[in-house]
Amino acid sequence: MILAAVGMRREARLVERHGAGRVRAVCGGGRPELLEARLKAALEGAEALISIGLGGALDHGLQVGEVVVGSEVLRPRRRWETDPAWRARLVERLKGARLGPVYGSDEMVVNALDKAKLRGKGGALLVDMESHVAARVAAGRGLPFAVVRVVSDTAAVSLPAAVLQGIRDDGTMNLAGVLGALLRDPRQLPALLRTGRDADLAFKALTRVANLVFRP
Repeated sequence: MILAAVGMRREARLVERHGAGRVRAVCGGGRPELLEARLKAALEGAEALISIGLGGALDHGLQVGEVVVGSEVLRPRRRWETDPAWRARLVERLKGARLGPVYGSDEMVVNALDKAKLRGKGGALLVDMESHVAARVAAGRGLPFAVVRVVSDTAAVSLPAAVLQGIRDDGTMNLAGVLGALLRDPRQLPALLRTGRDADLAFKALTRVANLVFRP
């Protein structure tokens, strides 16, 4: 059984559907401390752990919908290498995927300037909020670990502040929170619409990726 660390309930449903009973998704809801506790509680019977879902590009060469296979996960003064054999299989299956480091953040990275700063800390291709947690849990149990992420926003794009209200602790979408933020600052609407379109493209790519990743 493979344990999959995801941020959103939509990612969890997609991954489990394509995992065909061999994958159990654990959702963090944008809260790393909750994800860690939930992963540890779900470890019984797990033979491997994968961080999979959407992420923000740090490399300007990456476009929405492109795929990153993590070679390692970076944190300040910490790094975790992904399993070499599993990594090689993923690169073989996911034709055209970029291989390289990803950065694990405890907070959502929405500003293009902040993305550039993270890019300078070890050359990570992409940032997400789950990979460092999954890496730490996998290392603690000696489990093989992998990262596959689909780009949902490019390095040059700053996301609207409303997205910070977009997810609940259980990983479901907080539409009321987003609408409330939009009412307080309606100027966010064009950026919010663009973010939604990009997310839809990324989820379409993630569907294809999950099918290939979890194919027997």
